Amino acid sequence: KVLAENDQLRKEADDLGPRAELDYWKKRLSKFSYLTDQLKSPDVKAVLGVLTAAKSKLLKNWRALDIRITDAANEAKDNVKYLYSLEKYCDPLYNSDPVSMVDAIPGLINAIKMIQSISWYYNTSEKISSLFVKVS
Repeated sequence: KVLAENDQLRKEADDLGPRAELDYWKKRLSKFSYLTDQLKSPDVKAVLGVLTAAKSKLLKNWRALDIRITDAANEAKDNVKYLYSLEKYCDPLYNSDPVSMVDAIPGLINAIKMIQSISWYYNTSEKISSLFVKVS
């Protein structure tokens, strides 16, 4: 169910700010971290041992799901890490008057440029565009 939600398009209000993006990825990180912890539990390892010993055909599906969950967890972790770097530049957008905000814009643009060039997962035009919409 969590993977199905992960694959769906996000529906968001037009007036959300950049903090909403960080909150979204923090929630996803929490969900997928919980799932990866569960996958490492002794009970799951015991079941996998039984399936392996029985040469079950379910192992192929299990491995595919495990890979997808791990990839989604890595994506959320990576995105949270980079979006946190924007926080100091976004605070003036929420707490300042329009004249004071101008000073924060160059740093914010450079931080987004850094994310776009370094991040493994957040460097798509769709995600960067969505972030710029939230900033504006």
